[in-house]
Amino acid sequence: MQTKKLVTFLAAAIGLLVVPLFAQQLGNGPVRIIDLALLYVLLALGLNIVVGYAGLLDLGYVAFYAVGSYMFALMASPHLSENFEAFQAMFPNGLHSPLWIVIPLGAGLAALFGVLLGAPTLKLRGDYLAIVTLGFGEIIRVFLNNLEHPVNVTNGPRGIGQIDSFQLFGVDLGKPLEVAGYTLPSVTLYYYLFLALVVISVIVCYRLEQSRIGRAWMAIREDEIAAKAMGINTRNMKLLAFGMGATFGGVAGAMFASFQGFVSPESFSLQESVMIVAMVVLGGIGHIPGVILGALMLAALPEVLRYVAGDIQAMTDGRIDAAILRQLLVALAMIIIMLVRPRGLWPAPEHGKAAPTPVK
Repeated sequence: MQTKKLVTFLAAAIGLLVVPLFAQQLGNGPVRIIDLALLYVLLALGLNIVVGYAGLLDLGYVAFYAVGSYMFALMASPHLSENFEAFQAMFPNGLHSPLWIVIPLGAGLAALFGVLLGAPTLKLRGDYLAIVTLGFGEIIRVFLNNLEHPVNVTNGPRGIGQIDSFQLFGVDLGKPLEVAGYTLPSVTLYYYLFLALVVISVIVCYRLEQSRIGRAWMAIREDEIAAKAMGINTRNMKLLAFGMGATFGGVAGAMFASFQGFVSPESFSLQESVMIVAMVVLGGIGHIPGVILGALMLAALPEVLRYVAGDIQAMTDGRIDAAILRQLLVALAMIIIMLVRPRGLWPAPEHGKAAPTPVK
């Protein structure tokens, strides 16, 4: 049995390593879609801690994504030096922070915002919690959109550009790399960085799930009153869930800013939060393989349907808008999946299982 698992893991590892090399034959577009899908996997894993483990419905998760993105954009672009004389004197060419500073700082800053969100909502559950977190996400987006006057911090709706690409062990991920006569483009290099972060995140999530903290979260999810009666500090556990889940969003946001080279408030709308929640629910809430499957499917499905919608628009002589049709096809696919698999594509084995009949 152990040998079979080892062979499966090795085959999966080799497959993940060669996926971008085959996709690259079709151009940079497919590899870029895979890169963004991995970022959504990272976001879905973080939200799964809050929603899947602790049972706290968070509709403002995209706020932590935005915090991480803007944090990196300010630390790895000339924006601050161009708008503040003090920064201009200290850093004439702008801040250019390395990866080793950005990841811990992005995780820590997002965790702080997660705790700030969780503190006022400790007594809320269900729909009320969803409404409050939704408002928090919109407040962050509006804040970023308007923080241009009187002091230009975020550049408002114009966003921040000229963001540095990551440099890892002397390799600039924003430029192609020659390896044994084979050229690895920038999107492929970012793929391996994102893949490494996803693997680390999966390991962390598995360890959390099997730990005392994970079991405490699940006890709160099933019955908060019973969990409190058994001695679990529900307040601290909830705050820890919000903070831990937010760290994934902060790291993913920093990766997104470096990958895109540009950030603006438009990238962090309510629709993004809803999509991340849908990934967790569609894949199988509380189940890591299901969450990964749901994230990959919902991240890639709109891009795949883009080509189908374009063909249908051409067949109708442009009478049907391709963008609206693509959204309709995505929604229809989600409805069909939830009707066929109401517990998700890959639900947790224990979830919903009936209690064993006692032996007489």
